[in-house]
Amino acid sequence: MGDAVQLEVAGRTVRLSSPDKVFFPERGFTKLDVARYYAAVAPGILRALRERPTTLQRYPDGIEGEWFYQKRAPKGMPDWIPTAHITFPSGRTADEMCPTEEAAVVWAAQYGTLTFHPWPVRRDDVDRPDELRIDLDPQPGTDFADAVRAAHELRAVLHEFGGLRGWPKTSGGRGLHVFVPIEPRWTFTQVRRAAIAVGRELERRMPDRVTVKWWKEERGERIFVDYNQTARDRTIASAYSLRPRPHAPVSAPLRWAEVDDVRPADFDLATMPARFAEVGDVHADMDDHAYSLDALLELARRDEQDHGLGDLPYPPEYPKMPGEPKRVQPSRARPEQPS
Repeated sequence: MGDAVQLEVAGRTVRLSSPDKVFFPERGFTKLDVARYYAAVAPGILRALRERPTTLQRYPDGIEGEWFYQKRAPKGMPDWIPTAHITFPSGRTADEMCPTEEAAVVWAAQYGTLTFHPWPVRRDDVDRPDELRIDLDPQPGTDFADAVRAAHELRAVLHEFGGLRGWPKTSGGRGLHVFVPIEPRWTFTQVRRAAIAVGRELERRMPDRVTVKWWKEERGERIFVDYNQTARDRTIASAYSLRPRPHAPVSAPLRWAEVDDVRPADFDLATMPARFAEVGDVHADMDDHAYSLDALLELARRDEQDHGLGDLPYPPEYPKMPGEPKRVQPSRARPEQPS
């Protein structure tokens, strides 16, 4: 697999073993290509990961080999990479890596990390999210163009409810993500409630195109607003992360002005470094803003009080949550017996 190489990244030297190991066979991209990619976009991805507990999605033998999520900081991690102590819904805890330097991303690539999954919190307050993340997930029969239509209406909803501004990016697949920087004064439960309110408002405005239905059998050919991506320990691939698909796509930050004109396939390991060199990080100003969720939480309160719209199901691995409806697929639910 070739002799180890040394990469210089922002004043740090990172050793890369087996640089010739092929990670993306269809296009021939190697481990060294992955590491060089992350070095090229390091300022951008560090902005997305800085001070955040980060789960590593690792493919030590490339995308055709076994893979796993590394939630605990890897053994042998350099002491210049800090950690944060986080608590999972189960009550178990872990110390996760929190990148603070560009070299940390390339160091993770040495261990086969392709995708970085940062928590929406910073390590100085791991229980108060500072991002509201909206995942627009195309269902069978829909595509990226449908997600774009939903994203434009989402942009309007965000503006109407508190003057919020969202920053869009491709998911690296067929969907779109929109991140809103928020003041870190709400719990995960409250942020999830705000995401549900956003989804329901979108569903009211685009009932034939958008849904918040958790069960796949109820979604139809619509864009699913995956509100559970805001639940504790659920994460979304960071901006600039590679995705483990044959053509080595990237989750690409976008300007709103270009959302209509791009396609997910435009952004990959080969094309993103050139784009980054030309336009830089188009989400660089995200950290200059922090919005209030008060208007969205008031919308959630009105939904519940005026329309009887309470909580929605959590993911199956979560403990039963207060106020949560039955976590049973509708087609398998037993009919209620008359009292």
